[in-house]
Amino acid sequence: MELRIQHPGGSEPPGSPQVVEDGGEEDEEELSGGEEAEFRSSSGRGSLLTRRGITLRVLLKDGLVEPGDGVLAIHYLGKNFVGDLLNDGKIRWVETGQIFNSPSAWATHCKRLVNPAKKSGCGWASVRYRGQKLAQYKTTWLHKYQPSADMSMVSEEDDDEDEEEGKAAVQADEKNKNNKPDVMVSRRADRERIPVRYCSLGTRDAARDPHTLVELSAFSAINRFQPFNVAVSSNVLLLMDFHCHLTTSEVVGYLGGRWDTNTQLLTVLRAFPCRTRLADRDTASAVEEEICQNLFMRGLSLVGWYHSHPRGPALPSLQDIDSQMDHQLRLQGSNNGFQPCLGIICGPYYHGNQGVASTITPFWVVPPPEQRPNDYGIPVAVEVTYVQDNFLTSDVLNEMMLLVDYYRTAPDLVQFNQYWCPETTMLDKIKGSLSCHAPKDQAYSQILEHVYSQLSTTH
Repeated sequence: MELRIQHPGGSEPPGSPQVVEDGGEEDEEELSGGEEAEFRSSSGRGSLLTRRGITLRVLLKDGLVEPGDGVLAIHYLGKNFVGDLLNDGKIRWVETGQIFNSPSAWATHCKRLVNPAKKSGCGWASVRYRGQKLAQYKTTWLHKYQPSADMSMVSEEDDDEDEEEGKAAVQADEKNKNNKPDVMVSRRADRERIPVRYCSLGTRDAARDPHTLVELSAFSAINRFQPFNVAVSSNVLLLMDFHCHLTTSEVVGYLGGRWDTNTQLLTVLRAFPCRTRLADRDTASAVEEEICQNLFMRGLSLVGWYHSHPRGPALPSLQDIDSQMDHQLRLQGSNNGFQPCLGIICGPYYHGNQGVASTITPFWVVPPPEQRPNDYGIPVAVEVTYVQDNFLTSDVLNEMMLLVDYYRTAPDLVQFNQYWCPETTMLDKIKGSLSCHAPKDQAYSQILEHVYSQLSTTH
């Protein structure tokens, strides 16, 4: 099976940079290139161009700003983000290579990484071009080309939002120090995504939200038997759970193991976290090559994949269903033989979970009936036997430390000193969840404490 790192939701692989259009509830509606040209030709510069019509493309066309690498920046609650201004007025985030259509789309995305409760980004007031707010360049354009324009049209965006939120962050830190938080920090960021039943989906509909979550069916409910048995090592669960806890963004990884055709047993022995941003083609290729080499050296086969839903239920979305089906077909190979491909979803920070333990959901997808080829595949729950390992291998410990190093400076790193719920910090939460998989031997508890100590120094 060819490795191909995909976005957990099943979007295009890293070769296609993700273009982000959503700028939050207050995002300005930027004109498309065609609309902008039509506007200029029909109205001329003498006519009043509204605030929403002044885009980065306008500023570029009139020479007030120039494209360049690293010329854009956002400073928000102690975090710094750097962007490239492209020739077409779009913004490329240096960290991930993602493409954003407007300043507000980029600002909203970055701010939500730091503060998931953030609803909008106020991009023209938040993004700076060579040290100055973009709102000031917008004002300059109006002064130069439309001196009669009402300056309130631009000043309304240039607020002190960042400063006020900075004060709020300091107050929140003080609350944390008192160990008596009034609110559960992460609960505010939970997204209500209500799962639907598979029977309610019907034929594929392009208008349906691809992030719609779908309840799992049982094999017995569709008159089938589970066609294979699965055994998963506790070290796999521990490493996977650890990876999913580190960041507020979705993560992805692969599963290595063996498939025994005689016993129809799929044994999952290793997890291989992908230490890469999902839009970074070059890094993804290197990660895939490294995983292939690790599988080969250990005599293992690729038997599945995992990804996280950080704050949502550990149920597959419509995109996850299509992605899982794609993996199953690729793993099956050209000889039309059968080898199962296991999908696992981990939900670390969903407040609907029972206690501090993550919800871990193994699933598989049954193809739709032949007479209904345009239906979605049927997501079914897979029964799994979990095998407790006697010790943590050096491979697992090494992977954990590599993950800590990789996410240490990431803007979407979980703030482990914040509170998951009253009396329980994020660090306590990850300890409690991993204790479900860790060996009971005291020596290995001490080793894990060393890993946790590294997390506490990441801020």
